[in-house]
Amino acid sequence: MAGYRIRLAKDKGELVKRLVESNEDNAPFETYADVVMFAATLGYHRNQVVPLNDVIAKEPAPIAWEVFRSRGYDRTIRLLAIAKTEDVSVLSLSSPEAIASQIQILEDYANGGLQILQDELRGIIDITHHLPLMLLKHQHPQESTPEFDLRQFL
Repeated sequence: MAGYRIRLAKDKGELVKRLVESNEDNAPFETYADVVMFAATLGYHRNQVVPLNDVIAKEPAPIAWEVFRSRGYDRTIRLLAIAKTEDVSVLSLSSPEAIASQIQILEDYANGGLQILQDELRGIIDITHHLPLMLLKHQHPQESTPEFDLRQFL
């Protein structure tokens, strides 16, 4: 799969850089590949698929497939592909069509997840602290509590 690259939408490029390049030593993610995988799994979890348009970010540049493979993300990418297509032929590593499909699915889910992050982090200065809170909020949604009824004291 050498030579394959994962692209990002131009309108999400600044967000991706912000998630990696923090002024402090505590950036939420170490690499652009980490951001893409987080965003893709978030997009999958929230069923947010946003196809890439023709406007691709130049900065950060498209990320080599080898970066994802070296970090162990190739398995997750194949899981996303099989979950999306429900077709085992998408798992083929020898078929250029299957590989292209895996990459497109990753890009679309990542773009959807980045859209979610862009909306949720709009106006947030310290994303390092807000990101875990955002995840916890969606992991444990607020249970609706009945309104306090004063009639019980009458």
